[in-house]
Amino acid sequence: MRKGAYILSILALLAAVFASPVFAQEVSPQSLIDGAQVKAGDNPLTAANQYKKAAPWRIGFSIWGFGNTWMTQMVHEARYEASLHPEIKQLVFADGQSKATKQIADIEDMIAQKVDAIVVVPISYTALTPVLKEAAKAGIPVVVHSTEIGSSDFTTELQATGLHFGEVGGQFLVKELKGKGKIWVLRGQAGVPADTFRYKGLLKAIKGTDIKIVAEQYGDWSYNKGKRICESLMLSHPDVDGIWSSGGDMSRACIDVFQEFGKPIPPITGEGNNGFLKRWKETGITSMASVFPSAQGAAGIRAAVDLLEGKQLRKHYVVLPPPITNADLDQFVRPDLSDNYWAPSSLPENLLKKYYGIH
Repeated sequence: MRKGAYILSILALLAAVFASPVFAQEVSPQSLIDGAQVKAGDNPLTAANQYKKAAPWRIGFSIWGFGNTWMTQMVHEARYEASLHPEIKQLVFADGQSKATKQIADIEDMIAQKVDAIVVVPISYTALTPVLKEAAKAGIPVVVHSTEIGSSDFTTELQATGLHFGEVGGQFLVKELKGKGKIWVLRGQAGVPADTFRYKGLLKAIKGTDIKIVAEQYGDWSYNKGKRICESLMLSHPDVDGIWSSGGDMSRACIDVFQEFGKPIPPITGEGNNGFLKRWKETGITSMASVFPSAQGAAGIRAAVDLLEGKQLRKHYVVLPPPITNADLDQFVRPDLSDNYWAPSSLPENLLKKYYGIH
């Protein structure tokens, strides 16, 4: 072979290799959401161009319900991300209203409409399995985020895991209480995977210690219900050394109750809810905040777009953000925004001011 022809053949080979989906198509976890990583263990990769489809696209977006202001912000983040992609013709939104039967019906309707992809925040660990099988059979890619699910009939998932959330809060209490004492446990919504796994994380953290759970109730991640619970616990179990909370609104409610009763506030876990962060800063209490990014909504849209563009995604991604501590509280608290804001956020400043600005 002459030298010129040999060089051309090598160049052609290199071009083919680097154009190959194996090298060029796999999505970086960080492009989906800050802090994302590929989950260890069995974690298959979608085939290149497996779900590739010509635009414009219609993407279904199903949530289990507006349990608190976090879900509202997560939806804002998803809608904003969708607005950045002119290829998305429509975001078909559905609110499951905290009912598994309603969410199943919503997803069935999306399948019937032949949407191009479905993004799901599941209400149940098991109930959605049949309808996700229907979506898979119809060839519709499904992206799951924010709450874990028992089914494997989805294309990819992005999870800031509940286990991590609950465990870092539990570890904080173990350290502050020196491994012994009585705690209240404020859980989220019964039956929702996010609550179940957060609680499991707490139990993992306190296992083998002398920390005892003396009271445990569901507050639905709500300020109002959380306040009623804390008022009741103040009367029934006033001798408490620490409080583990599954959500920032409930933590803030408990702080207010202790102040109303004129009692010192014990070490309490929280979340990146701005109302809680402001109360933490104002009171100077001993606390920390687990981080559960509302940007998971935007990440779900990005993942759907990547799949429809023909890129390759792993089946499982995890997001394990470090908690907010006294050392970095000032980086996250926003006195200029309302209590309903959740930190951190991927929304631009103008939208944060629009949705959460104090007027």
